[in-house]
Amino acid sequence: MAERSLKGKVALITGAGRGFGLAIAERFADEGADLVLNYRASRAGCEQAADRARAAGHRAIVVPGDVAEEETNARLIDQAIKEFGRIDVLVTNAGVMEVADFAASTRESWQYQIDVNIYGPLTLVRLALPHMIERRSGRIINLSSQLAINGAAEIAVYSGTKGFIRIWTQALAKEVGQFGINVNAIGPGGIPTDMSVHFTGTEEQRQRSEARLPLRRLGFPSDVASCALFLATDESNFITGQTIIVNGGSIM
Repeated sequence: MAERSLKGKVALITGAGRGFGLAIAERFADEGADLVLNYRASRAGCEQAADRARAAGHRAIVVPGDVAEEETNARLIDQAIKEFGRIDVLVTNAGVMEVADFAASTRESWQYQIDVNIYGPLTLVRLALPHMIERRSGRIINLSSQLAINGAAEIAVYSGTKGFIRIWTQALAKEVGQFGINVNAIGPGGIPTDMSVHFTGTEEQRQRSEARLPLRRLGFPSDVASCALFLATDESNFITGQTIIVNGGSIM
């Protein structure tokens, strides 16, 4: 059997109960990582991924909480360090989207999207960095979106938050590369999840989306998980500051 590519590594994944986060958690479990899994509402998915890790002979803990709250983020980092002694890979995946015409949107909806999609990653990374810098090693993987490049009607604020993640990833990579820390982002597109069901939920919407893609098919959360695995391993040692767009070629 081939050596598991994340054997002995500790990975913290936010929003790990469904969608991209769950796919990443399960893939990391299969590749030998010890896991710290966070959820706000989807506990069952996190427990499923944790059980998968334990069945393969490694450890996993599940930590509830909303990454919009600093207390949640501090607890995530503290429990990871207490349980495992380090964090090798941090995946800031948790995100929220409100679908609405901008003129009809509210300050409250803007604020919550900003708090989860921007403040959450900022806080988690700031809290994790001292531990990574001390070890002079680490991987940070932020979930952006292809919407960071082209945006979309009815999700203007969400698009803007993902644009922030893309540029912040570049800037952060320049700052912490000297400590042996790689920082990259993934920009999914054309992949149905619970969050994107508004745009791909009906068969007609799905067919229209597939027709626009060069590959003539939609993707799967596992496609994002494969990209995250690559960025988490030594296979990507000389890659930092990049946003890899996983979208079947809809934007090139």
